[in-house]
Amino acid sequence: MLKSLEIAGFKSFAKKSKLDFTSSVTAIVGPNGSGKSNVVEAIRFVLGEQSMKSLRGKSGSDLIFKGSKVLAKLSRAGVSIVFDNRKRIFSEGQLSDSIKLDFDEVIISREVYADGGNKYLINGSEVRLKDVLEILSRVHIGSSGHHIISQGEADRILSASSKDRRQMIEDALGLKVYQHRLKESERKLERTRANIKEVALLRREIAPHIVYLKKQVEKIEKAESMRSDLESLYGEYLKREEKSISDIKSDLIEEEKSLQFKIDEFDSALVDVESSEKNTSPSQENEERVEKNQTLDTLRRSIDELTRKMGRLEGMIEMKEQESSRPHAEARKESFVIGRVDVVRLIEDIERSLSDISMHTTDTLLSTLRSLKDSLKRLIPEEGNIADESAVDGRQEEVLKELRDSHESIAREIRTLAEQEKVLVSEIVQMDSLLREQSEKNREKDRARYEIMMKKNELSSEKTLLSVRREQLEMREQRFVEEVREAVVLIGQSILSYKNLEITGDDTSTLQEERRRKIERIKIKLEDVGAGGGGDVIVEYKEVTERDSFLSKEVEDLTSSIQSLEILIRELKEKLDHEFKGGIDKINKEFQTFFSVMFGGGTAFLSLVAESKKKKKGEEDEEMSDVEAEEEVFEHGIDINVSLPQKKVKELAMLSGGERSLTSIALLFAITQVNPPPFLVLDETDAALDEANSRRYGDMIERLSEFSQLLVVTHNRETMSRADVLYGVTVGADGGSKLLSIQFDEAVRVTK
Repeated sequence: MLKSLEIAGFKSFAKKSKLDFTSSVTAIVGPNGSGKSNVVEAIRFVLGEQSMKSLRGKSGSDLIFKGSKVLAKLSRAGVSIVFDNRKRIFSEGQLSDSIKLDFDEVIISREVYADGGNKYLINGSEVRLKDVLEILSRVHIGSSGHHIISQGEADRILSASSKDRRQMIEDALGLKVYQHRLKESERKLERTRANIKEVALLRREIAPHIVYLKKQVEKIEKAESMRSDLESLYGEYLKREEKSISDIKSDLIEEEKSLQFKIDEFDSALVDVESSEKNTSPSQENEERVEKNQTLDTLRRSIDELTRKMGRLEGMIEMKEQESSRPHAEARKESFVIGRVDVVRLIEDIERSLSDISMHTTDTLLSTLRSLKDSLKRLIPEEGNIADESAVDGRQEEVLKELRDSHESIAREIRTLAEQEKVLVSEIVQMDSLLREQSEKNREKDRARYEIMMKKNELSSEKTLLSVRREQLEMREQRFVEEVREAVVLIGQSILSYKNLEITGDDTSTLQEERRRKIERIKIKLEDVGAGGGGDVIVEYKEVTERDSFLSKEVEDLTSSIQSLEILIRELKEKLDHEFKGGIDKINKEFQTFFSVMFGGGTAFLSLVAESKKKKKGEEDEEMSDVEAEEEVFEHGIDINVSLPQKKVKELAMLSGGERSLTSIALLFAITQVNPPPFLVLDETDAALDEANSRRYGDMIERLSEFSQLLVVTHNRETMSRADVLYGVTVGADGGSKLLSIQFDEAVRVTK
């Protein structure tokens, strides 16, 4: 089954070395310190050994070649072991989809790095340590145990306690699988009992809530009859309410149309009246009359102004005529000076008049005044010329003539303006007459317009009342929609079928109001019993009761599971006890045979001994007191009984070193015969044997090789002679271990 072992960088094997196991017995020899035991430790390593003590190291880095004077230090070490899988002993159940074992060879590899990290591979695919141990457990091999017996460990089974010795034998008998199943079943049993407690607590927690919900559901069921009555009342009420709203809406639409038609007629009549008023344009006639009045006022002011100026001129002319009759020149000169002052004053007065009336007089009046002003300026006597009397007299005549011309010019202007005034007065009188006639006509049109407006206002008031009725109807519709929504909440979507309800006979508002009051009373009762949230309560009650039923069924299932687990545990214990006792009987038979061969007689056998153990009692009892009771239970261990031939020695402690070695070898060989492992590794287990016992040891090796493949590390020549292939381990010149192989059959043929 074991085909080969490949070592690279592991401990003293710096370079890749390969051992092929083509025979039933393979021996590894070499001087001390050459690295023979490193081969055994490489096997332990690749099979998943985790104890650094068993590998003679402190950390993962200790397993890597440390270097020599010639070879450099390595950063990794790897070991691969190849198994023959042509009989598909590894293929019973795949580990996972990514790990396939359906091959003729199964290669298990392990690598360790300088940082202590490990990597496991099966046929080149990286796996977990758990996967490696699982497939090895299928063929009853592992990283350590009865199939790998190293130097100094052969005596371990003798010096171990009876309990540890039992575990070794159970492991050798392949009963670990039952123990694992037993422990797993006990853990499941504990978890199941804990789950039952949790489920029971959950049921106790929800029990009061179930009682409460049940009462609520009873109230809801009690309200179902009221809800049925409510549904029948609601159907007729909603149908009649909908019909009433529809009829009122239709009436309102007709009234609004009729009213709007009348309003449109009055608007058209009003437009006609206003259009006729625009054609008469009374405002335009009024504007013309105002303009003529303004013109008349301007004329009259101009006449008054010219009359006043003419009066001043008349006064000046009269004064000048009087001055001309004065006898003395001095008097005329004085009068001349005084006249000059009067003329200056008159000019200033005319200038003020021009500034005052320039915006209110005609162009003719303004021209006359300016001409008068210019004439008067010419009349102002110069003071330097008044000394000459003849000059004064001449000037006086000239001034008088100018004044008279100005007076005549103003008089003509006044007469012209007076004629214009008469014409304007006549036109104004005529316009006033027309305006009075038009005003009378406008008053009649106003009366007609006012009558139209009054009737239109009456219609507008009616329209406002219709708007109020429209708003009231909209509010009623809104209340109806809310009523339908509330009905759906209380009863459900089925209430919407009221639309298909047929109603007969006329109805009155009193009957409809009575239905509404009945509905309100039932709604209040439903609200009192909590019907509003009935659906949620029923759903919750259903969910909680279903959960309680589920938990109850869960308790039943868990109880059934506990019973099944208890039966399984009992069966496993019985099976384990039966297999163990049967295995002990088989081991005792082989042990006696091997012991007799090793010692030339005597007796040896294994016996069961009971060891007491205190265990807490009542762990599953919830009402357990603080002081937990304890009970005494017994566990069976293994004791080794030997009796040497021709000696009275029966105690293991009284055996010599050689006798202990022979006894342990006999026992280990007996164990391997009961449940033969695929291969057996013996690491210098014959070191303490003499020549005679070595021959016996060799005979047992040949016997064992019939059932298991043997790999023997030895210094004993007798043991070497029983091997078919001999590997020699030596330390090369580079400081690393090397392998040399010899096949005895070929060697014999060569020597012959």
